[in-house]
Amino acid sequence: MSEYTLTPDRHQGQSAASRKFARATSAQLISHVRALAESLHSQSDAQLRHEARLVRREMARTQSTTEPHLLIAGLALATAALRRTVNVALYDVQLLAAMTMSRRWIAQMQTGEGKTFAALAAALHLSLTGRGVHVIAPNTCLAERDYQLAAKVAAPLGISVALLTERVDAAEKTSAYDADVTYGSVQEFGLDYLRDQLTLREKLRQGSAARLLSNPRQDATLRRTTLQRGLAYAVVDEADSVLIDGAGSPLVLSFGSHDRAPDADAHLTAKSLTEVLRPDVEFVLEPSGGRVALTEAGVQRCHADDVAIPTLQLARPWSVYVQQALRARYLFRRGVHYVIQNDEVRIVDEIGDPVFEDCAWQDGLTQAIEASQDLPITAGKHAVAQVTRQRFFRLYEHLSGITATAIGCESEFNDVYDLTVADIPLRMPSQRVVLPTRFFVNNTAKYHAITSDIVLVQQLGRAALIGTRSISDSDALAAKLASHNIECQLLSGLHDAAEADLISRAGHPRSVTIATNLAGRGTDIHLHPEVRANGGLHVIVAECRTSSRMDRQLIGRCARQGDPGSAQAYTSADDSLIALHGPWLMEELHREADANGEVDADFSSQLKRIQAAAERQQSASRCNMLRHDNAFNSLLKSAK
Repeated sequence: MSEYTLTPDRHQGQSAASRKFARATSAQLISHVRALAESLHSQSDAQLRHEARLVRREMARTQSTTEPHLLIAGLALATAALRRTVNVALYDVQLLAAMTMSRRWIAQMQTGEGKTFAALAAALHLSLTGRGVHVIAPNTCLAERDYQLAAKVAAPLGISVALLTERVDAAEKTSAYDADVTYGSVQEFGLDYLRDQLTLREKLRQGSAARLLSNPRQDATLRRTTLQRGLAYAVVDEADSVLIDGAGSPLVLSFGSHDRAPDADAHLTAKSLTEVLRPDVEFVLEPSGGRVALTEAGVQRCHADDVAIPTLQLARPWSVYVQQALRARYLFRRGVHYVIQNDEVRIVDEIGDPVFEDCAWQDGLTQAIEASQDLPITAGKHAVAQVTRQRFFRLYEHLSGITATAIGCESEFNDVYDLTVADIPLRMPSQRVVLPTRFFVNNTAKYHAITSDIVLVQQLGRAALIGTRSISDSDALAAKLASHNIECQLLSGLHDAAEADLISRAGHPRSVTIATNLAGRGTDIHLHPEVRANGGLHVIVAECRTSSRMDRQLIGRCARQGDPGSAQAYTSADDSLIALHGPWLMEELHREADANGEVDADFSSQLKRIQAAAERQQSASRCNMLRHDNAFNSLLKSAK
């Protein structure tokens, strides 16, 4: 039995308990959490809610969530509620992760170890402050899934849980933010923050809320006019994807219409020019940075007498139209950077999140892509407010998160967010076998090798999961498999709910699943007993990403919680990583390839160097964007 319990007559010992536990590590507190949770097991729901109210009262008095006796009490309540509602008994490693997040750290917990339950336990504990916890998921589908679990678990504790849905009125959103725990996507939390800033800016213009604009979370005494009631606690799922990889693109609130763009003819004229402009003569591409530059000869060609520039339509310099048309033609790939749904361009998140339905590129790039794809050219969306993800998340008083792949970006977590990474140990030793990376001269040879290996996997009665970089790559690989009479499930990330169901069945015997950008992630792959007996799930990384962490995320889908499994990466000279960041390796692969297009030499160390260089470049770009955002924000404040 724990030395700390919740009943009123025992609260007198809390000060002594706090002193006793002051130097205790998280691991040492787990036994006390378990003992207290066990004592709560026989209590009724009404008694459990009463115990939760006692903890709320104590947290309000101390204004702390990390006092050891409160940490024990809050997590014991969460543990008891999980057991009572969904019959889940938290493992020690899950409690350790929950404590880590409760103490404002990032918990690295391997895929399959139960991150969802650990994050829920931390959120329930933090919610007892009464100030609101935002549980932030990479996308709406994962947020909805976790909300349904949380609502069931929180009910016996009297903790309210809400889902932040899209396209609802302000009253419904305000109600969601008033809940103790609010689940939603990073986009929705960030855009609601921007909407609130516009509201507060209007109040400031009217001269009634100058203090609110600078720091809304400190002005609870004023009448609330915003959707959010403050930015107190945040628990971020897939923390490295949301806080690091996704931080390369700002959160932008924009408005627009589906009417024909007033400068549509300018985009069409620019498109026609891209068919005659000569690369390396009249324009130069910089694929790694996504830029294009016109040479002096190119500028002259764009203003030649045979080019009918629609001058009266231009909303920006003519050269910008041409440059954006060149980017749309040469640098932006359908199925990689965007997809087309209902004759509309939808941006695809590079880190594997679903298609953004309400976002658009700036400076006419969306319209340039519409022109390149022979779509209706719509009026551009006008950005009315934006914020970098870094600055938005730094507004939270208590930021924490969980992910399987935080190691490797500890410096950025610390430098940008003042967060420390804690590596949570595995509950059971891993049986994963990672085979050496195979190298090929081109995608044709690579896909042939993957197909041959899939045939072997099926013969063994195992299951295979193939991760690709783009929708077009998935389609090409699926066609290759079909030519060998191999059926597969194709997941693109466009239909999250349906795809989560498909990937949950990816552990069936002889099943083959192709997932673009980790489509369906966050869903457990349960192994059929036959598959487990035959060696488990085999994961194929069909193309290495710029971040090695993304490759590890995919590999982590196999051999979870002591299950058997294997993984192997395949790399070719056609891969974007090599073409953009390591063209010198492309030459080496061509030189060393055999008659079948495979390279016998091991270039793994070179590949790691290229990925490390690409990660440094992306990190520098994110830091630079944050500096500009901070400088711009400072200018706005000084202008008030």
